[in-house]
Amino acid sequence: MHRGVVLLFAVAAGTAVATIYFAQPLLVTMGAELGIAASTVGGIVTLTQFGYGLGLFLLVPLGDLLDRRRLVTGLLTLLAIAELVAATAVNGLTLFAGMAAIGVLAVVTQLLVAFAASLAKPGERGRVVGLVTTGVVLGILLARTVSGTLADLAGWRAVYVVSAGVTVVIAIVLYRILPATAGSKTMNYWRLLRSTLSLFVEEPVFRTRGILALLIFAAFGTLWSSVALPLSEDGLSHTAIGAFGLAGAAGALAAAPAGRLADRGRARWTTGLALGLLLLSWVPLGFTRSSLWALVVGAILLDLAVQAVHVTSQTLIYPLRPDAGSRLIGGYMIFYSVGSGLGAIGSTAVYAVAGWTGVCVLGAAFSALALTVWGVKAAR
Repeated sequence: MHRGVVLLFAVAAGTAVATIYFAQPLLVTMGAELGIAASTVGGIVTLTQFGYGLGLFLLVPLGDLLDRRRLVTGLLTLLAIAELVAATAVNGLTLFAGMAAIGVLAVVTQLLVAFAASLAKPGERGRVVGLVTTGVVLGILLARTVSGTLADLAGWRAVYVVSAGVTVVIAIVLYRILPATAGSKTMNYWRLLRSTLSLFVEEPVFRTRGILALLIFAAFGTLWSSVALPLSEDGLSHTAIGAFGLAGAAGALAAAPAGRLADRGRARWTTGLALGLLLLSWVPLGFTRSSLWALVVGAILLDLAVQAVHVTSQTLIYPLRPDAGSRLIGGYMIFYSVGSGLGAIGSTAVYAVAGWTGVCVLGAAFSALALTVWGVKAAR
């Protein structure tokens, strides 16, 4: 694949996935303006993640049935509309509806990953997936920085208005540049969904990698869904809180190298080392209230670890059934979505009871369990 096309995939995927994470540094402000209780404001993130999980099951498999170019650009257009719903919300119910729709439609990110993997040659698939995932990682983490800065300049609603405009522009560019693909003539939608479920039964590597995805993204969600709470209490602005996403963006550096290692048959030990690093990251994170530098170090370690495992897993599962690439990626990401939602709701609930120390214990528990699964399964 031409590097420019890979870059286009990376930018589009990163922009789409960012829409899920814009709210994280804005939770306190959004909740205060719309009358959402502090104890339930984390539900904004949780609802978005569970919407994402629903979209992964219902929409992403369509990439194996329909023309992927039309499907991708159509979902991006609908995503822009959902963002405008959130931007104009006048009460908590409307906001929750808009955020749920954003979650469902942002699964276009995974269609882009599967699309890129299908266009890549087998020997370069890990590299291509790694580069596109780099865009996804940057989108996830820089979303907080962008939304925090825009919110301080023009209010939280401006974040979603600007993003909607950018999303429409990207949809137009993608439609003009990406190739059309032939849809399947041998399978209907309901058979497609049933075959997605069968993958969980038939592919042990897929199951193991899905469990790891659930646990590592539960740890990821534990940190990034709750870190705004202690920082807001300490008087930091939206911009300052969002800036910590820049530290986590270093995790993008692990994506491409992890993909290349998977291409060389070193996925097992890459996974084990990354999971050990994930568990270690909660040591400096435990000192966040006394040192913001500890947060920076911990965030870098955590995101490096999570993205190394994530890219390795995607590189391994796609070749299992190349004709079902969208279903494999979508099914795998269901575990990701459930884990992220679990981390979000769990961390905000634990913070209310046990403070930041409790959050770090929760994150370390998810990380330790993931390392245990790898040790028992010797995941490849």
